[in-house]
Amino acid sequence: MEYRVQARRIDAHGSLASAKDAEVVLDTDLAGRRDAMNPVELLLAALAACMLKGIERVTPLLDFRIDGAEVRLEALRQDAPPKLTLIRYEIIVDSPETQARLALLHRNVLKYGTISNTLSAAVPLEGSLRRKG
Repeated sequence: MEYRVQARRIDAHGSLASAKDAEVVLDTDLAGRRDAMNPVELLLAALAACMLKGIERVTPLLDFRIDGAEVRLEALRQDAPPKLTLIRYEIIVDSPETQARLALLHRNVLKYGTISNTLSAAVPLEGSLRRKG
């Protein structure tokens, strides 16, 4: 598979990325913007989307009952050289499944995630999957 995204500078305060029929405003302002995600936030959003899509992919295969899911992420960054040193995540599912089945879901979401596999090769990913409540 191949993926394509185009991004262009709008002005000194932001840029616009597009793929297929979708567009995302990018925070490329040196002062930052509250109404757009910066590059690190976009990376974390991609990881969250990967995890949520993984849940959608594996729940029918595992005959897993789920009524909702949420992903919370944070990244730690060092300044010199600038890079992420750790990504922490918490996957929260609304599900009556057993702890063993929740652990199985967690393993499958990480094992088959394109973004999670790519990122984990570059930066440590630490996290858990837990039941809502």
